Amino acid sequence: MTSSTPTESSRSISRQILALAVPALGALIAEPLFLIADSAIVGHLGVAELAGAALGTTVLQTAVGLMIFLAYATTPAVARALGAGQPGKAMAAGRDGMWFAVVLGIVLTVLGYFTAGPLVAAMGGQGETASFAVDYIHYSLPGLTAMLLVLAATGVLRGMQDTKTPLVVATAGFGLNIILNFAFVYGLDMSVAGAALGTSISQWIMAVVYLWLILPRIVEQHVSMAPSWSGFISTGQVGSWLMLRNLTMRAALLLTVMVATNAGEQTLASHQLVFTIFSFLAFALDALAIAAQAMIGKELGQGDAEQVRRLTGIMSRWGIYFGIATGLFLLATSWVFPMIFTTDEQIRSLTTVGLWVLALSQPLCGLVFVLDGVLIGAGDARYLGLVGVLNLAVYAPMLWAVQEFTHDPQTSLVWIWVSFALGYMAMRGLTLHLRARRTAWMRLGA
Repeated sequence: MTSSTPTESSRSISRQILALAVPALGALIAEPLFLIADSAIVGHLGVAELAGAALGTTVLQTAVGLMIFLAYATTPAVARALGAGQPGKAMAAGRDGMWFAVVLGIVLTVLGYFTAGPLVAAMGGQGETASFAVDYIHYSLPGLTAMLLVLAATGVLRGMQDTKTPLVVATAGFGLNIILNFAFVYGLDMSVAGAALGTSISQWIMAVVYLWLILPRIVEQHVSMAPSWSGFISTGQVGSWLMLRNLTMRAALLLTVMVATNAGEQTLASHQLVFTIFSFLAFALDALAIAAQAMIGKELGQGDAEQVRRLTGIMSRWGIYFGIATGLFLLATSWVFPMIFTTDEQIRSLTTVGLWVLALSQPLCGLVFVLDGVLIGAGDARYLGLVGVLNLAVYAPMLWAVQEFTHDPQTSLVWIWVSFALGYMAMRGLTLHLRARRTAWMRLGA
């Protein structure tokens, strides 16, 4: 039998990347549709209801966004064990991750019930708006544990190189969510609470489906259903560093919005439109990162350092090439997107300029997302957490300078995005590249 040529091997890797990334992209897009569906349905009830739902979803998005580490910690653990030919250890890692999600969900549910009012008040909610926001949070809390369990279970399947099942479950869950929300909001006249309750029920049904899929595989490997203390602690340790990474990223976004707010309504409105496009493109880049997590974890488990290095190079090029393509697309359509979102000529003009900066940064963003996924797949969470603090420390003074030395909407917007896209993202790219070019993160074997 003849060995495959480098070209044939590269094509095989490319097919694997696509097989993982395309379904992952669909699942990533499906998840935010839950909140969009809630907003669309609640939006017809009234301004106070919509504003209250907006505050409530902001609180929940923040909490769940910080807990995304449940998927990011479970994926590489499962993939590494499977790569090492230890399916029992892989299922044990998945079990511990899911138990961690359940315990964390219960704790957050209790805390959320008692702190919903103060949180909404701290965000400026008053009167009817505050009341609807608290209702939304309280009726969403029963589903919070399920949301976290879904994250952990999704990580298990990704570690098993399966991104198609999460796509199917997320799509079906989204469809069910719309039906339930309509039934509760309009059929049972539950207002904002009905939208939250419908989402909670949908999340629990999704969680049950995942358990139905994963628990038999745990039993098949003769693994106990009870969590192991060592595995529980390991998930918590990796998760704490990834949570620190997530916190620094959230802080960077919050500081950016604060500076845009202080620059005036026109700058803030334009920034929001540019950031909306950035977030949409981030889904595609994150899909590549998910493929990197699963594939790198498996190769490290197999102990193939050369293949890990080769895979890292191929995926890095994928990220850059995709960034070039999306950058060119943004440059060509930078005058179209603003017309879709607003009729204000000044906002359109500012948004177009912001999109030019975003377009130039896309190759860099592509590389950052992929290398981030590579190091997450390697379980290099401590490094990611620590450099996250460093990146934020470099970025914050840049934002301060923008706030102090720019005084008109266009200059402010340009320098905000130069600081974020070509400053903060560049710092992330540098710290990730310096790590990836060495071998300290390549811990081989299970």
